[in-house]
Amino acid sequence: MFRFKLLPFSRIMMVAITTTSLLVNSCAPAEVNEIGEQVGDDVSTVSAKDSQALIHVTNYPLKYFAERIGGDRVKVELPVPKDIDPAFWKPSADEISQLQTAELIVLNGATYEKWLQTASLSQAKTIDTASQFQDRWLSSKEEVTHQHGPEGEHSHEGTAFTTWVDPTLAIEQVAVIRDRMTTQFPEQADLFATNYKALEQDLTNIDEQIASLVEGSAEQNQPLLASHPVYDYLAARYGLNLRNVLWEPEMFPDEEQWAELESMLTEHPAEWMLWEGDPLPESVERLRQLDIESVVFDPAGNVPENGDFLAVMQNNVENLRSVFAE
Repeated sequence: MFRFKLLPFSRIMMVAITTTSLLVNSCAPAEVNEIGEQVGDDVSTVSAKDSQALIHVTNYPLKYFAERIGGDRVKVELPVPKDIDPAFWKPSADEISQLQTAELIVLNGATYEKWLQTASLSQAKTIDTASQFQDRWLSSKEEVTHQHGPEGEHSHEGTAFTTWVDPTLAIEQVAVIRDRMTTQFPEQADLFATNYKALEQDLTNIDEQIASLVEGSAEQNQPLLASHPVYDYLAARYGLNLRNVLWEPEMFPDEEQWAELESMLTEHPAEWMLWEGDPLPESVERLRQLDIESVVFDPAGNVPENGDFLAVMQNNVENLRSVFAE
């Protein structure tokens, strides 16, 4: 005959509490943080943020393009410091190694990344967005070495590389990004195609606005000056009569530079100068003494302080209205 041994009441309660606790914990909803992601040691699902593909780019236009195409499926990083012109960035060996941790590396091309002359990247994960229109690359006529900012001395000799200031070339670069993303992440092909069409339309609108301004102006062929040789593709696209100097917005030109400008004006009597950024007030005033007005057309090579790439380009369009007034 079996005998049942009675357990002390305290042990019965302990078993009951333990069992109840296990049941409650197994049924309770997972703890989430302030943006809705599951946290804690027992995370059974992967958040959207965790599943993003990491993409590295070498200038801000490429960052904007990749983000517009990839949406929330990608995490796009521009590793260039904000106070450095990305076109003259000289990454260290560690920075190049960090670049290669991405699933995809997007280059501007057209000799933009001059550091690639002495460094190499994984070809399997790298795309050159300007290679398909290499027959339309332009040569920069400037061969002067000069210095500005922490990147030190640099030259604008050789191939012009600010391709994206021509919106039609920017669209071609965007298409390369879309195609590579589609190949690498085929499950998101429909998303990439939809986002591409929207961005293509935005860039086409910018192109049409500039073309309309230039073509509708009595000053269509007027001589223009550029403070820096970064507008070659803009000039080629819209037939601008543009000559370059090598001035920096944050620096007042020396007397030799002023003399060179006055000599240039004898054969190229410009009344407007395009600047990459806001020039010093004293530079603006000195130019006015030569009957030259100043206008900003920001190429947006690095992340802007306000707005995004499209907002900067739209602001450039508005600034050009004064130059090509009917």
